[in-house]
Amino acid sequence: MAATEELGGLQKAAVLMIALGPEKSSMVFKHLKEDEIEELTLEIANTKSISPQIKENVLDEFYNICLAQQYIAEGGIGYAKELLEKALGVDAAQNVITKLTVSLQVRPFEFVRKTDPSQLLNFIQEEHPQTIAMILSYLPAAQSGMIISALPLEKQPDVAKRIALMDRTSPDVIREVERVLERKLSSLVNQDYTIVGGVDEVVSILNAVDRSTEKHIMESLEIEEPELADEIRKKMFVFEDILLLDDRAIQRVLREVDNNDLGIALKSTNEEVQNVIFKNLSKRLAAMIQEDMEFMGPVRMKDVEEAQQKIVNTIRRLEEAGEIIISRGGGDDIVV
Repeated sequence: MAATEELGGLQKAAVLMIALGPEKSSMVFKHLKEDEIEELTLEIANTKSISPQIKENVLDEFYNICLAQQYIAEGGIGYAKELLEKALGVDAAQNVITKLTVSLQVRPFEFVRKTDPSQLLNFIQEEHPQTIAMILSYLPAAQSGMIISALPLEKQPDVAKRIALMDRTSPDVIREVERVLERKLSSLVNQDYTIVGGVDEVVSILNAVDRSTEKHIMESLEIEEPELADEIRKKMFVFEDILLLDDRAIQRVLREVDNNDLGIALKSTNEEVQNVIFKNLSKRLAAMIQEDMEFMGPVRMKDVEEAQQKIVNTIRRLEEAGEIIISRGGGDDIVV
C-alpha cells in the first residue's frame, strides 16, 4: 500500500475501519449514509494488506484530529493550536488544524459552551431576538434553557419562535455576530452555511426550562403561531417519556387509558417501558394485556403510533390539569 501521505481520505477511512476491527467499525457504519457505506465497504474489500507503519500513522492522525476537536471545544481554534504545537510541533499542529476545519467543520460559538450561562446572559440579553436565537441554537439545550428562562417574559416567546423557524444562517451573519462577541469571548468562523435551530431544537430547549417559562412561551405561540405551537407540543412528550413519570403518576394515567389502546401502544416499545407499565397494573390486568399482545399478531406502525399518541394526549391533559408530576432535566421535579 502507498505511503500515508499518498492515501486519500477514503483509503485512510478504510485503514481505520480495519484497524478498529469489525465490532467497533459496525458501530461507525450505523452513522453513515448508504452511499458512504457502499464506497467504504468497497475500499475495505480492495485493501489487501496494510503495513504496521501505515496502520500506526493513520491511527495517530485520527487520534490527533480527535484531540484537536476536544481542544477546540474547550477553548477555540487558537487554544487548540497552542496545545497541539507544544505536543506535535508547529508544522504538524497546523496540518491537523487544517484537516479538521476542512473535514469536520468547526461549529461556530463552540467555545461559548464553556461560558457560564449567567455571564453570557448579561452580554446577549439586550441583543435582537434573532441574534439571541442564533446563539442559543448552537448551545446545549440545558444551557439555552437556563438563558431563555432568564430573558424578559416578552422576549421568551419571540426567541423560541425564531429558533423554531430558523433554517440556514449565512456565514457572513455568523462572522458578524462572532466579531461582536470576540471582544469578551472569542470567535470561530465556519466557511459553510450551517443548519441550526428548527422545531427539534426548540423542543429540547423547552424541555429544559422550568414549567412556568414553558407555559408562557407555548401560550404565546398558540396565539401567534398556532400551527407551530401544535407541532412543538406534539414533540415535547413522546410515549417513551412515560419513564419520566413516577409510579403514582403512571397509575393515574393508566386509569384513563383504554386497555386495547395500551396493548397496541406497547407493541413496538422497549422492554424497560413495558416493565414500567406492567408494574403499575394489577397482575391480572397485566397478564391479560400481555396475552392480548401475543394473540394480536402484526400491527401496523400507524396504528401503534395512533395508540401511543392517545396516551401522550392523556398525559398532557393530566399535566395541564395539575394531576401528575413530570420529572424534568436538571434533577428538579416540575409540578404541571
